[in-house]
Amino acid sequence: MEKEQGLVLVFTGNGKGKTTAALGLAMRSWGHQMKILILQFIKGRQCGEHLAAQRMKPGLEIRPLGMGFIQFHDPEDMKRQRIAASEAMKEVESTMLSGQYHLLILDEILYAIKYGLIELGDVLSLLDNKPGSLHLVLTGRDVPPEIVERADLVTEMREIKHPFKQGIPAQKGIEF
Repeated sequence: MEKEQGLVLVFTGNGKGKTTAALGLAMRSWGHQMKILILQFIKGRQCGEHLAAQRMKPGLEIRPLGMGFIQFHDPEDMKRQRIAASEAMKEVESTMLSGQYHLLILDEILYAIKYGLIELGDVLSLLDNKPGSLHLVLTGRDVPPEIVERADLVTEMREIKHPFKQGIPAQKGIEF
């Protein structure tokens, strides 16, 4: 008899594909009739994954909780971003403990830590209090070593070549 073990998975690195890997995992889980929730910490506008998730209901839901691109030199924007990230953390805590989902993806949460929108200690507390059967995915760059220690799987995407550096703008269906 197989025993279900909820894992902590991290997709990090400077290369493209962190959110894409998490979305692929969500699709695989959805195929097994699992309930999935993706909470996005930075993204605030509708992307292709939102359009797909609307078609995959019930079972897959995406909630963009962020305010979009961060204006680091604007104190008012930083304040709004911190408030939004704090509200997102409250939603993560209640959702995680609700028992309603099999897979919870915290998209761009590592950026929220990196940019000082949320505290590393609060994320570590989430990991320490994760229900045993819940799969939890964290994405973003610059994963702190404390998260690596608690994770079951860490995959680093490494940029080798990117079209943006050739002057090609973000493409619908590829970057958003």
